[in-house]
Amino acid sequence: MAAADSKLEKGQPYNEKEQEHDRDSALWIAPTTLLTKAHFLTDVDPERSTFPLAAYCFMTGFIDAICFSAIFVWCAFQTGNTVQLALALARLFDGPVGQRDGSFHLPDKQALTSVLTFIFGAFLGRIGDRIGSKTRLWLFLGTMIQALFTMAAALCIWKSHQPSVANARDDPAWSNALSFVTVGFMSASMGLQGIMGKRVNTQFATTIVLTTVWCELMADPNLFRLNRFVITRDHKVIGIVALFLGGFASRAILQAIGSAGTLGIGTGIRVLIAVWWLFVPGKPAKAVKK
Repeated sequence: MAAADSKLEKGQPYNEKEQEHDRDSALWIAPTTLLTKAHFLTDVDPERSTFPLAAYCFMTGFIDAICFSAIFVWCAFQTGNTVQLALALARLFDGPVGQRDGSFHLPDKQALTSVLTFIFGAFLGRIGDRIGSKTRLWLFLGTMIQALFTMAAALCIWKSHQPSVANARDDPAWSNALSFVTVGFMSASMGLQGIMGKRVNTQFATTIVLTTVWCELMADPNLFRLNRFVITRDHKVIGIVALFLGGFASRAILQAIGSAGTLGIGTGIRVLIAVWWLFVPGKPAKAVKK
């Protein structure tokens, strides 16, 4: 709308085509029918979902920093947890018979908890397939469920009375039953976020695993065209930077107020993201007709 305001200030006409272009490129709307069924059941425009999806990436770094700082296990990056479980299984065959380590170590139990609850959270995302995976209703409700999982994690780790930061990999800060529940809720929230991000189908991918995003960014033919906006490149960069900032902010807050307080702040951020989905524009009328 900046172009329109400039024209109006100079007394120049602002035609309908320019108004329509501004509407079709805006990243948010102020709907007069916010609480209507039609508004909730309308699909968002993936190309204009930049802000909430970038916030999803921010939350990936935010949540993972809390978990990794305490137990060196990722709640979102399940590749590492899967390999860790493979190593735990391989340990059963290490050494001569009768002298093998057959115990299931604490970090391995925590990794297994994370993998299983992540899968559970991702499975919950299939609810959106029935409602409409790109509708404002599901994106709002699904993100609120993520917020509830994060709030439950905050309450569990608060009641567990466990420290927030581990001193060494062989001495995790979380070890009791409530801390396992905390890991479960955190991982479930990330699993749900991942499948919701995937269903929107943008350059942000799942919003949780950025290895593929890094590879696609390096392979982008427009990588060095710095004089123009390239959505396939720039949205990937936004996602990577958002995740980095999320991890940085989380660790800074963690050192000041601990895991429970940091997860509480994360809950508030998720609620804000949920509300933001209600203001993401739908696809332009011309695109819908096609």
